[in-house]
Amino acid sequence: MTLRPLQPTRFQRLSDALTQAVFGSLRGSWRSRSVVMLALLLGFYAGGNITSYVLLVFPGGRPMVVLAAVLLLEVVVRLRGRLVREQPGLGWAVADNLRIGLVYAVVLEAFKLGT
Repeated sequence: MTLRPLQPTRFQRLSDALTQAVFGSLRGSWRSRSVVMLALLLGFYAGGNITSYVLLVFPGGRPMVVLAAVLLLEVVVRLRGRLVREQPGLGWAVADNLRIGLVYAVVLEAFKLGT
């Protein structure tokens, strides 16, 4: 007995879109997957360095560093939303993963400090 293809219902389209969003970065060549994963790790590394080293020498201290990071990340998100309508290219995937890694590191540092 062979399985019939699923009908294109709203739930099926939602399920396909969710699967693409979660596992979409696992498709493609090994080079693009490794570059995207390295961008995520480099974003985490940069976020850890921002919260520990740059924070001490930046004028204004912690609030100004956080404000600058939030503004920079917001600009990247807004640009991506305006410029990319369909499947983003490798450059945008790298920028997204750098952003995700940086935000994760800053939030993790905030939880460690208890603020």
